[in-house]
Amino acid sequence: MGRLFGTDGIRGVANKDLTCELATKLGRAAAAVLTNKSTRHPRVIIGKDTRLSSDMLESAMAAGLCSVGASVVLLGVVPTPAVAYLVEKYKADAGVMISASHNSYEYNGIKIFSGDGYKLPDDLEERIESLILGEAALPPKPADSDIGTVTTAPNALRDYIDHVKSTVHFSLDGLEIALDCANGSSSMTAETLFTELGAKVHMLSNEPNGLNINDKCGSTHMESLIEYVKTHEVDAGIAFDGDADRCLAVDENGNPVDGDFIMAICGLDMKSRGKLNKSCIVGTIMTNLGFIKFCEANDIHFEATKVGDRYVLEEMLLENYSFGGEQSGHVIFRDFATTGDGQLTAAQLLSIMKHRDAKLSSLATVMERFPQTMVNIRVSPEGKLAFYTDPKVKKAIDAATKALDGNGRVIVRPSGTEPLLRVMVEGRDLALIEKLANDISEVIKEELV
Repeated sequence: MGRLFGTDGIRGVANKDLTCELATKLGRAAAAVLTNKSTRHPRVIIGKDTRLSSDMLESAMAAGLCSVGASVVLLGVVPTPAVAYLVEKYKADAGVMISASHNSYEYNGIKIFSGDGYKLPDDLEERIESLILGEAALPPKPADSDIGTVTTAPNALRDYIDHVKSTVHFSLDGLEIALDCANGSSSMTAETLFTELGAKVHMLSNEPNGLNINDKCGSTHMESLIEYVKTHEVDAGIAFDGDADRCLAVDENGNPVDGDFIMAICGLDMKSRGKLNKSCIVGTIMTNLGFIKFCEANDIHFEATKVGDRYVLEEMLLENYSFGGEQSGHVIFRDFATTGDGQLTAAQLLSIMKHRDAKLSSLATVMERFPQTMVNIRVSPEGKLAFYTDPKVKKAIDAATKALDGNGRVIVRPSGTEPLLRVMVEGRDLALIEKLANDISEVIKEELV
């Protein structure tokens, strides 16, 4: 078995890659590592999204934790950022979220948060892995009298909703919005949250059945939301992903507003209020060139990291930056949260619209987006590794970079959560970048698939 943790916890096909046995072992190992061999019962909260396998994995994870004496508190179906917030509020030693985020229902995943609400750093994940894989010894199982217990947290959703509401200083009265919940975690919270903030809401894809999470809906499938906005008189549309740790928007005309635009709008507002620490926004190597030009035009420093919101957050913590995120809609307001939060982000964006009495299409003019094309190629784990050394693939990437002549970028990288190589080409000429992306993809298919 290879490395278990990817860029966003452990993820795989439920009951095949991510089994009950693995979840139970993970519970035991996580309790051992995160509680520093404390003699008291460590306390761990568990949240989950709406996919069919989440109940199964929740039970297995809880069993593993209880078997080493941990006390488990079940939050039920909640957004991932709710776990990150409540682990500290409830004074727990660790938090667990069972979700595969934007993936389809057959996948699931397990993310772990430390007691301060942050995702685990690599060194702690490696220690947990060594216990699971038998490279280090687990602590002895406790006597019967010290086995852990399982309880529930009936106020979890209310506590999280109240927290997000506390970050918004302007009522959303008068705004009419469409909310696509991806049949995921935000189905439990979004209608209440945004109604209580004052907006009139139209709910889409908010009836989860275990199989329909992210199915032609949510932030990875915006078509239905775009069509709804175009055919109804609403001020904006908001799409969440399955676990609601990210969001994308649609303006009143049905035009997509991605994470880069959201960061530009919110970052400029924060700077105007003196809330953008060190006048810096943290993004990734996938952040659009147009956003970088926006930062230059507005005297904002831009810092790029590897792809993954965990790396954005690590840079923010290292340099004490207050704001950052990804094009995909993971946006981190560090004054309010320790991870990306789609509903919090949407609330901030909508409050700017309300406070400035501005349409979202007008706010989005602060940035010009450069054309960008992405091709995903499914490869084996061996293909992912061979990508780094294959000379023909390197030659194809170099040729595409040369063809752009300094007016664009080529980024080819393995996905951290799926068996894919992602080819991204960006530049001013859409036809050219599409050709270059396809040229590279054909070489990858010949060499690595």
